[in-house]
Amino acid sequence: MILPEEQAGERLDTVLSQLLPETSRSRIQALLRDGRILVDGAPERPSARVRGGEQVMVDWPQIEPSNWLAEDLPLHILHEDADILVVHKPAGQLTHPGAGHADGTLVNGVLAHVPENAYLPRGGIVHRLDKDTTGLLVVAKTEMARQSLIDQLGDHTMHREYLALVMGAMTGGGRVDAPIGRHAQDRLRMTVRDDGRPARTDYRLVERFPRHSYLRLRLATGRTHQIRVHMTHIGHPLVGDPVYGGRMTVPKGLDEAALARWRQFRRQALHAWRLRLYHPASGDLMTWESPLPDDMTELLALLRGARDGD
Repeated sequence: MILPEEQAGERLDTVLSQLLPETSRSRIQALLRDGRILVDGAPERPSARVRGGEQVMVDWPQIEPSNWLAEDLPLHILHEDADILVVHKPAGQLTHPGAGHADGTLVNGVLAHVPENAYLPRGGIVHRLDKDTTGLLVVAKTEMARQSLIDQLGDHTMHREYLALVMGAMTGGGRVDAPIGRHAQDRLRMTVRDDGRPARTDYRLVERFPRHSYLRLRLATGRTHQIRVHMTHIGHPLVGDPVYGGRMTVPKGLDEAALARWRQFRRQALHAWRLRLYHPASGDLMTWESPLPDDMTELLALLRGARDGD
């Protein structure tokens, strides 16, 4: 590949991203930093200026297929094309295999549906949902799409919105801007800490109850357990959260049958309901929504019935 003379003076990474449209700029920058792109036989910086006429050689790294199992699992697919797959993840399903969980995860089902994703890092999934969180996930089907989605996560042009029930009656919306890191004593938990990674969650009050609040939340970052940690940090943990929730607050006015139904809810009341992103190939802005799952819908019905005296 020869760099065009008419692009002399432009940044190298910019020119290469135009010459290699299926490879994102961030991917090109990583290849340059790793010395896998040579300009006239020598490594070069992403910010180097093009002179025009240089010869470029790209050493594309070979990706070994993952050893994760492909399983014929049911997938709730909202959208699929040649580049991406948008799915709804149910409660109780892990996103990726982990210690003691080699199968039954969302990725296992994706690999059966799209076998070529075995050659993509993490099966093409660039973000995750906790095991007991429901809702929307996007899966890349090509390396170009994967890099595009990673870029959108990094520059916050991918919008992920959630619905949650939290404990405590809130008076309005707000923002939690607090760094998150691993808990010093409990390595399975995350916590707000000064030396953590930056994290920001915006929330809006949708409906208030005497002892609970129904919220819409948007992630500006994507830290592990971010919404759960941030809501606990401001004193409003998610209903049913087994790790951060503490003792569950029960609504006033429930009869015995309604109370039994309330106590049957045993997961964090969190649902990824809206996903908005730019299509990696066309650039079109696309939006998907997933309705609130039945178990959270029932919680809202119980709260409304207790509040309104039904």
